[in-house]
Amino acid sequence: MDICFQYQKKRSEFGRQCIFSDKGPDIIDNYPSNKKLSKEFISRDPVSRSQQCAPILSEHHLNTMRAEFANSGVNHFEGGWPKDINLADEEQTKRYRRKIEKDEQFYHVMMALFKNMEGCILQNNAVNIYQQYFSDIEQTPFVERSSARTVNVYQDQSTPTRPVTHISWSPDNQKKLAVSHCNLVFQSVVAKQANVSYIWEVENPNRPLYTLKPEQSIVCLEYNQKDPNILVSGQTNGQVALWDVRKSIEPVDMCARESSFIDPVLNVLWINSKTGTEFFSSSSDGQIKWWDTRKLSDPTDTLLLDYSKDEEQNLSNALGASVLEYESTIPTRFMVGTEHGAVISGNRKGKTALEKIAQRIPNAHLGPVLALQRNPAFPKNFLTVGDWTAKIWSEDCRESCIMWTSFHKSALTDGAWSPTRLSVFFTTRSDGTLDVWDILQQQKQASLSVKICDVKLTRIKAHDHGKLLALGNQNGTVSLVELSENLSASVKNDKMLLTSMLDREARREKILEARNREIRLKQRQRQPCPKEDRDEGNGDDRDDAGFGKDSLVKAAEEEFYNTIEKEIAKTKDIEDQPEEGEKDQNIKDGINKISTTEEATNTH
Repeated sequence: MDICFQYQKKRSEFGRQCIFSDKGPDIIDNYPSNKKLSKEFISRDPVSRSQQCAPILSEHHLNTMRAEFANSGVNHFEGGWPKDINLADEEQTKRYRRKIEKDEQFYHVMMALFKNMEGCILQNNAVNIYQQYFSDIEQTPFVERSSARTVNVYQDQSTPTRPVTHISWSPDNQKKLAVSHCNLVFQSVVAKQANVSYIWEVENPNRPLYTLKPEQSIVCLEYNQKDPNILVSGQTNGQVALWDVRKSIEPVDMCARESSFIDPVLNVLWINSKTGTEFFSSSSDGQIKWWDTRKLSDPTDTLLLDYSKDEEQNLSNALGASVLEYESTIPTRFMVGTEHGAVISGNRKGKTALEKIAQRIPNAHLGPVLALQRNPAFPKNFLTVGDWTAKIWSEDCRESCIMWTSFHKSALTDGAWSPTRLSVFFTTRSDGTLDVWDILQQQKQASLSVKICDVKLTRIKAHDHGKLLALGNQNGTVSLVELSENLSASVKNDKMLLTSMLDREARREKILEARNREIRLKQRQRQPCPKEDRDEGNGDDRDDAGFGKDSLVKAAEEEFYNTIEKEIAKTKDIEDQPEEGEKDQNIKDGINKISTTEEATNTH
């Protein structure tokens, strides 16, 4: 039987009946257009729209069940002995052990315990997967190809641009570069040339961190190795200035004009002192001055590069200093490269001027010494760069260098040792090329030559980690170059091999120097040069030093002059020979002369 329920309701209670019919639109409100509002319309330019084209990804995290560890200790105390056994009595314990060992059950019990003990021993002897098995094997040398790439470029922000004259790395992890710009061309006239120099962050080549604004252009700018906020600079007017970037972008102190240099200050170096406030500087006028930043008005000491007595020293006779070198491990020693090509080794402890510059190499280069630096691991050996070659010297050999590069087609401008790989040094050329030399690999040519730019490279400064090089050029641009690993990382046996090589070359030069001295001494004894012969002009067979010439030298000179005379005679014979037309005319003239002579003879 179906269960149903009837629900009844009047029609009027359902509400109004819906009647649908067709009807047109009704206008509720009308807003007419206003042309005046179009003038107030602002177009949006530029329009930025973003659209995501990457696929939608989901991120999930999964964590495995963590193992819980607990540390527990065990205190082992010898027990199990009967009460009547005294543990301190060794005889009683021995007798009781022998008694137990003679028991029949002893062996069965021990065999049952051996199985459990063997499992524990094998667990202790498991293999340690973190153990280094081949730690004593030598590291495989790098086989990668030598390469260098430019990482960043820092440009001179002023117009016109000026050459880079000096580069210095900051001591705080070397994250900043201090770059000085100056035009050192004598009497050059450049309109509206700026005097500013810059401090750059290595990672930001777009804008300098600080812009230093001196009154005169800065020639050299050097960081204090103990305080990264302190710098010292040498200027074109001969003054030295102290900078503190925390206080101002202008110099905080400057030396007096009366006690400054005559020429521009070319070099400034900090001295390793307890206070960290001492430095010294040099100029092309032949002076070296020591300063203290606590009293910068006057120098603490002055040295003239003049090889005369103290009372006869004159600034007009001094040798102009082109480069300075100072090694912090030898605090009293310094080296100077002069504009005449000489290298001077000085000692500040000397009492007189001659004692301070006692050692020198007179003719190290044909022109000014442009770079001078000691090897970081072998201070006795130093690198010099000048004219068209780079040379490695030893303090034990003063007459000649122990190693040198071949002469380049373009002049060299600067050089430096690698601070990490001891056998590598760098040289820059005037054609914009960087040469990387590794004397352990080859000495005849560079291991790597890279064209950095099309203009002259002026300065190079290596990073302490050895992988980065800062190179400045003539247009005021500093290029940051990164070297490959094999040119910056040291191998295990590099220092030992380099030591043996430098010692071998130094011994060879000593032997050659001794041999040359012996030969000159024998020549003096064989052919003495009396004063009367020199006065009368009878010393034609002697050289400029007054020594007698060797027989081989005389034979070579005679052969040379004879060859020259033969060549001159050949050229004269060729010039005297007439041409074919001249030959026929000469024959006719000769026949006529002969016939005329015969007629005259017959008449006679």
